[in-house]
Amino acid sequence: MNTQSLHLNYVLTEEILLAFIRNEISKFGFETAVLGLSGGIDSAVVCELAAKALGPDNVLAVLMPYRTSSSESVEHARMMVERTGVLCEEVEISDVVDTFFEKEPDAEKLRMGNVMARIRMLYLYDASARDGRLVIGTSNKTELLLGYGTLFGDMASAINPIGDLYKTQVWGLARYLQLPEEIVSKTPSADFWEGQSDEADLGFGYGEADLLLYLMLEKRMSRAAIIQKGVDESFYDKVRKMVVKNQYKRMMPVIAKISSRTPGIDFRYARDWQEVK
Repeated sequence: MNTQSLHLNYVLTEEILLAFIRNEISKFGFETAVLGLSGGIDSAVVCELAAKALGPDNVLAVLMPYRTSSSESVEHARMMVERTGVLCEEVEISDVVDTFFEKEPDAEKLRMGNVMARIRMLYLYDASARDGRLVIGTSNKTELLLGYGTLFGDMASAINPIGDLYKTQVWGLARYLQLPEEIVSKTPSADFWEGQSDEADLGFGYGEADLLLYLMLEKRMSRAAIIQKGVDESFYDKVRKMVVKNQYKRMMPVIAKISSRTPGIDFRYARDWQEVK
Protein backbone atom coordinates (compact mmCIF):
# COMPACT_ATOMS: atom_id res chain seq x y z
CA MET A 1 0.00 0.00 0.00
CA ASN A 2 1.19 3.51 -0.83
CA THR A 3 1.12 6.29 1.75
CA GLN A 4 0.77 8.79 -1.09
CA SER A 5 -2.96 8.05 -1.14
CA LEU A 6 -3.24 9.82 2.23
CA HIS A 7 -1.50 13.00 1.07
CA LEU A 8 -3.58 16.17 1.15
CA ASN A 9 -3.37 19.62 -0.37
CA TYR A 10 -2.35 21.23 2.91
CA VAL A 11 -2.73 24.78 1.62
CA LEU A 12 -6.39 24.09 0.91
CA THR A 13 -6.79 22.04 4.10
CA GLU A 14 -5.59 24.95 6.23
CA GLU A 15 -7.96 27.36 4.48
CA ILE A 16 -10.92 25.02 5.05
CA LEU A 17 -10.11 24.47 8.72
CA LEU A 18 -9.58 28.16 9.49
CA ALA A 19 -12.94 28.97 7.90
CA PHE A 20 -14.53 26.08 9.79
CA ILE A 21 -13.30 27.36 13.15
CA ARG A 22 -14.40 30.94 12.48
CA ASN A 23 -17.83 29.90 11.19
CA GLU A 24 -18.62 27.36 13.88
CA ILE A 25 -17.45 29.57 16.74
CA SER A 26 -19.55 32.52 15.56
CA LYS A 27 -22.60 30.52 14.45
CA PHE A 28 -24.15 30.49 17.93
CA GLY A 29 -22.82 33.85 19.06
CA PHE A 30 -19.43 32.84 20.51
CA GLU A 31 -16.23 34.78 19.89
CA THR A 32 -13.69 32.83 21.93
CA ALA A 33 -12.54 29.24 22.39
CA VAL A 34 -10.82 26.97 24.90
CA LEU A 35 -8.81 23.79 24.31
CA GLY A 36 -6.68 21.37 26.26
CA LEU A 37 -3.02 21.67 25.28
CA SER A 38 -1.16 18.46 26.08
CA GLY A 39 2.13 19.03 24.28
CA GLY A 40 1.21 16.41 21.68
CA ILE A 41 0.88 16.98 17.97
CA ASP A 42 -2.92 16.94 17.76
CA SER A 43 -3.54 19.70 20.29
CA ALA A 44 -0.53 21.62 18.93
CA VAL A 45 -2.08 21.67 15.44
CA VAL A 46 -5.47 22.71 16.80
CA CYS A 47 -3.90 25.45 18.93
CA GLU A 48 -2.06 26.81 15.90
CA LEU A 49 -5.21 26.79 13.76
CA ALA A 50 -7.39 28.33 16.46
CA ALA A 51 -4.90 31.15 17.07
CA LYS A 52 -4.79 31.92 13.35
CA ALA A 53 -8.55 31.69 12.91
CA LEU A 54 -9.69 33.67 15.96
CA GLY A 55 -6.62 35.62 17.03
CA PRO A 56 -4.48 34.53 19.98
CA ASP A 57 -6.30 36.75 22.49
CA ASN A 58 -9.51 34.83 21.78
CA VAL A 59 -8.04 31.38 22.49
CA LEU A 60 -7.40 29.90 25.93
CA ALA A 61 -5.10 26.88 26.15
CA VAL A 62 -5.29 24.90 29.39
CA LEU A 63 -2.36 22.70 30.47
CA MET A 64 -3.50 19.93 32.82
CA PRO A 65 -0.60 17.68 33.86
CA TYR A 66 -0.81 14.77 36.28
CA ARG A 67 2.11 14.08 38.63
CA THR A 68 3.39 11.28 36.35
CA SER A 69 3.08 13.39 33.20
CA SER A 70 6.24 13.83 31.19
CA SER A 71 8.08 17.09 31.83
CA GLU A 72 8.68 17.13 28.06
CA SER A 73 4.93 17.30 27.43
CA VAL A 74 4.55 20.37 29.63
CA GLU A 75 7.60 21.93 27.98
CA HIS A 76 6.16 21.34 24.50
CA ALA A 77 2.78 22.73 25.51
CA ARG A 78 4.43 25.89 26.83
CA MET A 79 6.40 26.06 23.60
CA MET A 80 3.14 26.22 21.63
CA VAL A 81 1.74 28.90 23.97
CA GLU A 82 4.83 31.02 23.39
CA ARG A 83 4.75 30.38 19.63
CA THR A 84 1.07 31.24 19.15
CA GLY A 85 0.62 33.88 21.85
CA VAL A 86 -2.64 32.33 23.09
CA LEU A 87 -3.87 32.83 26.65
CA CYS A 88 -2.80 30.07 29.01
CA GLU A 89 -3.77 28.50 32.32
CA GLU A 90 -2.08 25.58 34.08
CA VAL A 91 -4.12 23.25 36.26
CA GLU A 92 -2.47 20.40 38.18
CA ILE A 93 -5.00 17.55 38.26
CA SER A 94 -3.10 15.15 40.55
CA ASP A 95 -5.00 15.93 43.76
CA VAL A 96 -8.40 15.55 42.05
CA VAL A 97 -7.48 12.22 40.43
CA ASP A 98 -5.85 10.85 43.57
CA THR A 99 -8.85 11.83 45.67
CA PHE A 100 -11.16 10.08 43.22
CA PHE A 101 -9.19 6.84 43.64
CA GLU A 102 -8.42 7.29 47.33
CA LYS A 103 -10.44 4.19 48.29
CA GLU A 104 -9.16 2.20 45.30
CA PRO A 105 -5.38 2.71 45.25
CA ASP A 106 -4.88 -0.38 43.07
CA ALA A 107 -7.23 0.72 40.28
CA GLU A 108 -5.93 -0.36 36.88
CA LYS A 109 -4.21 2.15 34.62
CA LEU A 110 -7.03 2.23 32.06
CA ARG A 111 -9.54 3.42 34.65
CA MET A 112 -7.13 6.06 35.90
CA GLY A 113 -6.48 7.24 32.35
CA ASN A 114 -10.20 7.55 31.69
CA VAL A 115 -10.71 9.58 34.86
CA MET A 116 -7.79 11.86 33.98
CA ALA A 117 -9.27 12.51 30.55
CA ARG A 118 -12.72 13.28 31.97
CA ILE A 119 -11.36 15.54 34.71
CA ARG A 120 -9.43 17.48 32.09
CA MET A 121 -12.59 17.92 30.06
CA LEU A 122 -14.41 19.00 33.23
CA TYR A 123 -11.94 21.85 33.60
CA LEU A 124 -12.36 22.84 29.95
CA TYR A 125 -16.14 22.95 30.18
CA ASP A 126 -15.93 24.91 33.42
CA ALA A 127 -13.71 27.45 31.64
CA SER A 128 -16.30 27.46 28.86
CA ALA A 129 -19.07 28.30 31.36
CA ARG A 130 -16.91 30.84 33.19
CA ASP A 131 -15.73 32.76 30.12
CA GLY A 132 -18.37 31.99 27.48
CA ARG A 133 -15.88 30.04 25.35
CA LEU A 134 -16.62 27.15 22.99
CA VAL A 135 -14.61 23.96 23.60
CA ILE A 136 -12.51 22.87 20.62
CA GLY A 137 -11.67 19.17 20.33
CA THR A 138 -8.34 17.59 19.40
CA SER A 139 -9.18 13.98 18.48
CA ASN A 140 -8.04 12.89 15.01
CA LYS A 141 -9.89 10.60 12.60
CA THR A 142 -7.79 7.52 13.38
CA GLU A 143 -8.52 7.80 17.10
CA LEU A 144 -12.23 8.38 16.51
CA LEU A 145 -12.56 5.40 14.17
CA LEU A 146 -10.62 3.03 16.42
CA GLY A 147 -12.31 4.28 19.58
CA TYR A 148 -8.91 5.18 20.99
CA GLY A 149 -10.13 7.86 23.32
CA THR A 150 -12.31 8.46 26.35
CA LEU A 151 -16.01 9.13 25.85
CA PHE A 152 -16.88 12.44 27.56
CA GLY A 153 -13.15 12.90 28.06
CA ASP A 154 -10.72 13.78 25.30
CA MET A 155 -13.35 12.82 22.68
CA ALA A 156 -15.74 15.52 23.95
CA SER A 157 -15.98 18.96 22.34
CA ALA A 158 -18.36 21.41 20.72
CA ILE A 159 -16.40 21.46 17.45
CA ASN A 160 -13.46 19.45 16.15
CA PRO A 161 -11.28 20.78 13.30
CA ILE A 162 -9.11 17.66 12.88
CA GLY A 163 -11.68 14.88 13.32
CA ASP A 164 -11.61 14.11 9.59
CA LEU A 165 -7.81 13.97 9.38
CA TYR A 166 -6.02 10.65 9.83
CA LYS A 167 -3.06 10.76 12.22
CA THR A 168 -0.58 10.68 9.34
CA GLN A 169 -2.42 13.64 7.77
CA VAL A 170 -2.16 15.54 11.06
CA TRP A 171 1.59 14.96 10.89
CA GLY A 172 1.58 16.26 7.31
CA LEU A 173 -0.40 19.36 8.28
CA ALA A 174 1.90 19.97 11.26
CA ARG A 175 4.94 19.93 8.98
CA TYR A 176 3.20 22.24 6.52
CA LEU A 177 2.45 24.63 9.40
CA GLN A 178 6.12 24.33 10.41
CA LEU A 179 5.40 23.36 13.98
CA PRO A 180 8.46 22.65 16.15
CA GLU A 181 10.16 19.43 15.08
CA GLU A 182 10.39 18.31 18.71
CA ILE A 183 6.61 18.05 18.77
CA VAL A 184 6.15 16.63 15.27
CA SER A 185 8.70 13.84 15.57
CA LYS A 186 8.11 12.57 19.11
CA THR A 187 6.35 9.30 19.91
CA PRO A 188 2.56 9.81 20.17
CA SER A 189 1.31 9.40 23.73
CA ALA A 190 -1.75 10.29 25.80
CA ASP A 191 0.78 10.75 28.64
CA PHE A 192 -1.44 9.08 31.22
CA TRP A 193 1.52 7.33 32.82
CA GLU A 194 5.29 7.15 32.38
CA GLY A 195 6.37 5.37 29.21
CA GLN A 196 2.84 5.12 27.79
CA SER A 197 2.57 5.27 24.00
CA ASP A 198 -0.40 5.19 21.62
CA GLU A 199 1.03 2.63 19.23
CA ALA A 200 2.09 0.28 22.04
CA ASP A 201 -1.45 0.45 23.44
CA LEU A 202 -3.00 -0.22 20.04
CA GLY A 203 -0.59 -2.97 19.10
CA PHE A 204 0.17 -1.48 15.67
CA GLY A 205 1.49 1.69 14.05
CA TYR A 206 -0.58 4.66 12.94
CA GLY A 207 0.83 4.47 9.42
CA GLU A 208 -0.39 0.95 8.70
CA ALA A 209 -3.70 1.59 10.47
CA ASP A 210 -4.35 4.75 8.44
CA LEU A 211 -3.73 2.99 5.14
CA LEU A 212 -6.08 0.16 6.08
CA LEU A 213 -8.78 2.55 7.31
CA TYR A 214 -8.43 4.53 4.08
CA LEU A 215 -9.07 1.43 2.00
CA MET A 216 -11.99 0.40 4.21
CA LEU A 217 -13.71 3.79 4.43
CA GLU A 218 -12.67 6.03 1.55
CA LYS A 219 -12.23 3.29 -1.04
CA ARG A 220 -14.97 1.04 0.42
CA MET A 221 -13.00 -2.02 -0.54
CA SER A 222 -14.09 -5.49 0.52
CA ARG A 223 -12.14 -7.63 2.96
CA ALA A 224 -11.02 -9.92 0.12
CA ALA A 225 -9.79 -7.01 -2.01
CA ILE A 226 -7.85 -5.51 0.88
CA ILE A 227 -6.27 -8.84 1.78
CA GLN A 228 -5.18 -9.18 -1.87
CA LYS A 229 -3.23 -5.94 -1.43
CA GLY A 230 -1.08 -7.67 1.17
CA VAL A 231 -2.83 -6.73 4.39
CA ASP A 232 -2.57 -9.42 7.05
CA GLU A 233 -5.96 -11.04 7.70
CA SER A 234 -5.67 -10.89 11.48
CA PHE A 235 -4.70 -7.21 11.32
CA TYR A 236 -7.68 -6.43 9.09
CA ASP A 237 -10.05 -8.28 11.43
CA LYS A 238 -8.64 -6.58 14.52
CA VAL A 239 -8.98 -3.07 13.08
CA ARG A 240 -12.44 -3.70 11.65
CA LYS A 241 -13.63 -5.06 14.99
CA MET A 242 -12.37 -1.91 16.73
CA VAL A 243 -14.15 0.35 14.24
CA VAL A 244 -17.46 -1.51 14.58
CA LYS A 245 -17.28 -2.03 18.34
CA ASN A 246 -16.62 1.64 19.06
CA GLN A 247 -19.38 3.12 16.90
CA TYR A 248 -21.21 4.21 20.07
CA LYS A 249 -18.34 6.58 20.88
CA ARG A 250 -18.90 8.45 17.62
CA MET A 251 -22.61 9.06 18.19
CA MET A 252 -24.80 11.24 20.32
CA PRO A 253 -26.73 9.13 22.85
CA VAL A 254 -29.26 7.07 20.93
CA ILE A 255 -32.80 8.28 21.69
CA ALA A 256 -35.78 5.95 21.41
CA LYS A 257 -38.04 7.36 18.69
CA ILE A 258 -41.59 8.15 19.82
CA SER A 259 -42.57 11.39 18.08
CA SER A 260 -42.27 12.67 14.52
CA ARG A 261 -39.39 15.04 15.38
CA THR A 262 -36.84 13.26 17.55
CA PRO A 263 -33.75 15.19 18.75
CA GLY A 264 -30.60 13.91 17.06
CA ILE A 265 -32.46 11.90 14.43
CA ASP A 266 -34.82 14.38 12.77
CA PHE A 267 -33.80 17.62 14.46
CA ARG A 268 -30.10 18.19 13.91
CA TYR A 269 -29.47 21.58 12.36
CA ALA A 270 -29.78 25.17 13.53
CA ARG A 271 -31.86 25.97 10.45
CA ASP A 272 -34.59 23.64 11.75
CA TRP A 273 -35.35 26.23 14.44
CA GLN A 274 -35.50 29.22 12.11
CA GLU A 275 -38.85 30.60 11.13
CA VAL A 276 -39.71 30.52 7.47
CA LYS A 277 -39.98 34.10 6.23
